[in-house]
Amino acid sequence: MNTIYNPNPNEWATILKRPTSSFDDVEETVKGIFKEVQQKGDQALFKYTSLFDGVNLTSLEVPFEEIEQASNQVSEELKQAIYSAKNNIEKFHSAQKTSKIELETSKGVLCWQEKRPIQKVGLYIPGGSAPLFSTVLMLAVPAKIAGCKEIVLCTPPDKNGTINPAILFTAQLCGVSKIYKIGGIQAIAAMTLGTESISKVYKIFGPGNQFVTIAKQYASQLGVAIDMPAGPSELLIYADETAIPSFVASDLLSQAEHGKDSQVILVTTSREMLLEVEKEVESQLEMLPRKEIAAIAIQNSKLLLVETEEVALALINEYGPEHFIICAKNEAYFINNIENAGSIFIGNYTPESAGDYASGTNHTLPTNGYSKSYSGVNLDSFLKAMTFQKISEKGIQNIGKVIEQMAEAEGLQAHKNAVTLRLNQLK
Repeated sequence: MNTIYNPNPNEWATILKRPTSSFDDVEETVKGIFKEVQQKGDQALFKYTSLFDGVNLTSLEVPFEEIEQASNQVSEELKQAIYSAKNNIEKFHSAQKTSKIELETSKGVLCWQEKRPIQKVGLYIPGGSAPLFSTVLMLAVPAKIAGCKEIVLCTPPDKNGTINPAILFTAQLCGVSKIYKIGGIQAIAAMTLGTESISKVYKIFGPGNQFVTIAKQYASQLGVAIDMPAGPSELLIYADETAIPSFVASDLLSQAEHGKDSQVILVTTSREMLLEVEKEVESQLEMLPRKEIAAIAIQNSKLLLVETEEVALALINEYGPEHFIICAKNEAYFINNIENAGSIFIGNYTPESAGDYASGTNHTLPTNGYSKSYSGVNLDSFLKAMTFQKISEKGIQNIGKVIEQMAEAEGLQAHKNAVTLRLNQLK
């Protein structure tokens, strides 16, 4: 890890730069694949699945028999763990339901807001070296609670053309409508444009690598909404002398093992803590099965020593981490003043992996500094707020003059006439 002592605020942006590609770097690749999917449909999907995933498929949808077989391949212990996590996620997201807001803004002018589900949603579930069945829970559970009618799931197949059994089991458990063996840019293109096999959706959810993230951003230019730009995982920990170095190191490594382009950062006011964590990272890294992946991510990561908590907080808010762990005696200061973070974990016994799996909060979060302007996935992500109004005869008389004057001032005579005709009839 790169150790930096008391960095100048002018250097923060450079020091904290994410190890990700820009849109320009892969834009042409993304646009090329989208164009081919638009022109050739399923044929293009088969081509790119062969090219990127190394398997030749003849159909994309996972048949019911495969889903049934998958259930038998998942151990009872894992099933129970999935049930338990699902229960906590359901509790937390069900609690986010809001009732209709109704108000008479003026006498006879009734306005209200109701939320309705997005009818068709697409869920992208990363596969590859770490098939994230936990992400199925994080996306399908709130989609179901929201009442989405059609829930489509895309995930890349392995070299044998199969999907990880835990992904299939969890998808069926959560009520996913259809599951497709397709990943990467081509999956996002299929859900955006539609093909012979895959219906176009209204909004796409889910994390992915840099290519998937940029494909989602391009999809949003083509009229399909996305949850957020959610790319390679990242974690920032603030730890003072009250933190436990082995715990801090384990959390840093838990994110580093996600992928080679992940980034983890420690910010501390304690030189001793910095040195202890550095030793622990080196020691624990040797024991990891995904050591090679984590080691590359660690090379892109930082250990930062700063002078005060105020400087630490300013730096953290500038970075805007996806995940933020607070292990500090003065934790209230950071809780009350953090402005930019996707999800926050407090205390020595709150590992980030709790949020990844089972505490109940959602783990689909904004990365790459987007926590400054985006929320993580929540129940409202799957809903639309619709406003209604009903105006009585008395109501239009109460606000009619206001509308007429404003419309006339903007030079919109037809707007004014729509009110004047009604007011004249009521005279």
